[in-house]
Amino acid sequence: MIITVDKFFHKITRLIPWVQDEDDLTLRRFLRARELDVEKASAMFLKYLKWRHSFVPNGSISISDIPNELAQDKVFVQGHDKTGRPIFIVFGRKHFQNKDGLDEFKRFVVYVLDKLCASIWCISMPPGQEKFVGIAELKGWGYSNSDVRGYVSALSILQDYYPERLGKLFIVNAPYIFMKVWQIVYPFIDNKTKKKIVFVEKNKVKSTLLEEIDHSQLPEIYGGQLSLVPIQDS
Repeated sequence: MIITVDKFFHKITRLIPWVQDEDDLTLRRFLRARELDVEKASAMFLKYLKWRHSFVPNGSISISDIPNELAQDKVFVQGHDKTGRPIFIVFGRKHFQNKDGLDEFKRFVVYVLDKLCASIWCISMPPGQEKFVGIAELKGWGYSNSDVRGYVSALSILQDYYPERLGKLFIVNAPYIFMKVWQIVYPFIDNKTKKKIVFVEKNKVKSTLLEEIDHSQLPEIYGGQLSLVPIQDS
């Protein structure tokens, strides 16, 4: 792995000298995402740099860039799992398509992912632990919340530009009608991400979450002790 990382680093720095500022852990994530294939990882990393430069030219997304998305009050950060990974919760019933297009939603996705990545460095994590855990709460989700283009865009951003960041995603209380939308979205999910997604039976939500999250870190809505914190306040 060390030799592969060095090879990857030398290849990238020949193309873009200022990449030397990137940390070793970032390079390793892109390598793992492409099964240690230096050529594929290099192409992926260069695509990421180009995207980041154009989509986030100021280095971060401001809350003033995503007012409509924040107003939906749909993403929260809550505690950490038994391995120390931060937990975020998304309420599907609170998401609605933006009538002005996908741009603001995409900025919101980047804002959320950047906040989660930043939170990893703010807590004591085991060496090499760089991932987060998600809970998608779909109770009350209906067709008015359906947003296939938005879901696919979010997946694309996560998979292409934040590789090896998602540890696990629990999908809970999914109604039957959601599965019709899921069938459309599923082909856009890469194999690595598919293995991290768990559909939880409605009568086993608390017990399933407790397998990986201590009661003291479990959200109140699942019988735990912690209240929800909006992503912008985390």
